[in-house]
Amino acid sequence: MEGLIFNIQRFSIYDGPGIRTNLFLQGCPLSCAWCHNPEGKPFRPVLRFDPAKCVGCGACASVCGCHIFENGQHRIDRESCAGCGKCASLCRWEALELPAKRVTAENAMAQVLRDRDFFEESGGGLTLTGGEPLAQPEFAKELARLSKEAGITVCVETSGFCPPEVLGEIAGDVDLFLYDWKITDDGLHRQYTGRSNIQIRENLALLNRLGARVELRCPIIPGINDDPGHLAGIGELTREFPCICAVTLEGYHPLGCGKAEQVGMEPFPLKTSMEQGRLEELAAQLKPLSAVPVQFH
Repeated sequence: MEGLIFNIQRFSIYDGPGIRTNLFLQGCPLSCAWCHNPEGKPFRPVLRFDPAKCVGCGACASVCGCHIFENGQHRIDRESCAGCGKCASLCRWEALELPAKRVTAENAMAQVLRDRDFFEESGGGLTLTGGEPLAQPEFAKELARLSKEAGITVCVETSGFCPPEVLGEIAGDVDLFLYDWKITDDGLHRQYTGRSNIQIRENLALLNRLGARVELRCPIIPGINDDPGHLAGIGELTREFPCICAVTLEGYHPLGCGKAEQVGMEPFPLKTSMEQGRLEELAAQLKPLSAVPVQFH
């Protein structure tokens, strides 16, 4: 069983209980305007290019015609890039990188289990994230199965946009779903993510019927969903679905903007992080509306 992973993050303390190792699976069916991991959107490896590190040596162009040097500038023809990574392997200056790697589930788990001692001390484990981990359903299921076999807890950070049968098949091996609820208004959800939230809500209802444990993760984007209507929608979900055990408001940060430019995508125009005071204010407004604890970071 093989899959595409574009990052492994160790010693995470924000993506589930205890100290966790995060596997970032490639590919996502949503197109969130503010995406924090745009390199994880495509369903194939995507080349990252940092022009600040490029010295214009031309080694990349010697193996691939998608690299074009004109008037002292280095640009990439993204349409012709096959994502093979040959150019990145020749770049001594690390201006080019192909983050996504195809790995077996066993090899990925071998890297995760290097952190077993930290899991046992802290109550941590494996978190599958992305991208959208359930967009590689068989790979995600195998990782969850191997993790449970090894006695490691499993969290899945998901947008909830996936076929319901995928959730049904993996739920038995997942200790906690970190479930995104991005925008309550369906029209705005379509506008800013490219998809309706109807399937996401139906899948949340499915997890509730399955007796899963869910923490709502709610990215707060200034000017888009930092409003009373969205807070009321979040509160309604906590009362409707007893599977929800907590809500976390996540303030916008612009770290995805630079990465978007490096992979040839349009960056989100907001270049400043959300003020912590504003996020704290919204959390205070949500608390009386929520049936579960509310936290923020």
